[in-house]
Amino acid sequence: MTPQDMESRIVRYGDLRPCRTAFIDAHTPGSDQKENFTIIGGGVSESPDQHVHIGIPHGFNIGAAGQPPKCRNSLHNHRTAEVFFILSGRWRFFWGEHGDAGEVILEEGDIFNIPTNIFRGFENIGTDYGMIMAVLGGDDAGGGVIWAPHVIEDAKAHGLILGENGKLYDSKKGENLPDGVGPMPLLTQAELDKVDCPSAMQVIGGYVRRYLDMVALAEEAPVKVIGEKGIIRDKPGFEIDFITRACASEEMHKHDRPSVLMPVKGHWRVDYEGGAATLAPGDTMSVPEGVMHRALPSMTGEAALYHIIATDDAAGATWQG
Repeated sequence: MTPQDMESRIVRYGDLRPCRTAFIDAHTPGSDQKENFTIIGGGVSESPDQHVHIGIPHGFNIGAAGQPPKCRNSLHNHRTAEVFFILSGRWRFFWGEHGDAGEVILEEGDIFNIPTNIFRGFENIGTDYGMIMAVLGGDDAGGGVIWAPHVIEDAKAHGLILGENGKLYDSKKGENLPDGVGPMPLLTQAELDKVDCPSAMQVIGGYVRRYLDMVALAEEAPVKVIGEKGIIRDKPGFEIDFITRACASEEMHKHDRPSVLMPVKGHWRVDYEGGAATLAPGDTMSVPEGVMHRALPSMTGEAALYHIIATDDAAGATWQG
């Protein structure tokens, strides 16, 4: 593979193209400064303004959310996995229909596999702009976002209407629902009663893993973070491994499907058939199937990255193994 071909499969942090109108709360005070990024796959954006950096199907989506301090993402639900790791900043994740059922605070490198069928939101509680990177299950990421009813009602008061077709219409721009398209119906009480509301012990104990703990576990081999036998036991249609300087292998290898490398600490040199590239935190690299490659730290100091690859498991509800 030529360096030019491979460079087209690398999205640099500094080249990410944000969308500020991706979701229904784009005009709601407190959420109106958030930026959404779609790196690999179509994601779950409701806006035609969303730029997709790499459209090649991988069996999962890669995205990111960037927010200044005190900016939050409103309460929503997903039908497939939503996994976040913290690239920069300090973040509060909360859940429940009104966000008061539980919360956890995460910092750089920490990872959170949010269970399906719960309302969740997140807020930057740091002192500077922060970024979280996301992996969403399935090529279609479950077909879209399910919003808590009050989020849709709040947005309507600020000029945004979500159609039943999953697309946003902005009355501030003179847009209206097309003929034959009604507004997205609010969840009924019967539907709300079917949404899970787990305890903090269930969520944090089962689905949160801390960066420094994973560094300790990675002394001899990569850590299977998410997988049937992972430290987070789930089968969301992909697996995530955590690799540090201590366990990075010099052996060239290949996969039978595309894989993705996402550094969280340090700089990494990726050697592949035909060339090499150096990745920094925030960069995302898609390695094609069948291409021999390896990833090694390119500088002294702390170095860690996440490796994502699809499995044959169907994307869907959180696995209860």
